[in-house]
Amino acid sequence: QVQLVESGGGLVQAGGSLRLSCAASGRTFSTLAMAWFRQAPGKEREFVARIFWSGFRTMYADSVKGRFTISRDNAKNTVYLQMNSLEPEDTAVYYCAANLPGRAGYDYWGQGTQVTVSS
Repeated sequence: QVQLVESGGGLVQAGGSLRLSCAASGRTFSTLAMAWFRQAPGKEREFVARIFWSGFRTMYADSVKGRFTISRDNAKNTVYLQMNSLEPEDTAVYYCAANLPGRAGYDYWGQGTQVTVSS
């Protein structure tokens, strides 16, 4: 079992920045690939960013490339999402997810943190 707890959401003006954190517990964090997803009102959950276990390889949705940065600190069992140049379209609940080694898809999810960007 893996427990994930997100934090860092809030209200910010367009053009501003936020940093989300996701603290993991229950399993060796350094073996997990981690990701961020988001879900806006009335829309399906969508992929935002992924970081592999080593931290050296990352992936991003086209909509956030150049603005968001995913990173991890394996010593703190935490993954981060630095969000810069925020736009109203980034308003959503952001979820952290964990992918177990050798498995497709994401096995564990956090409860989500709300990000609201005002214009």
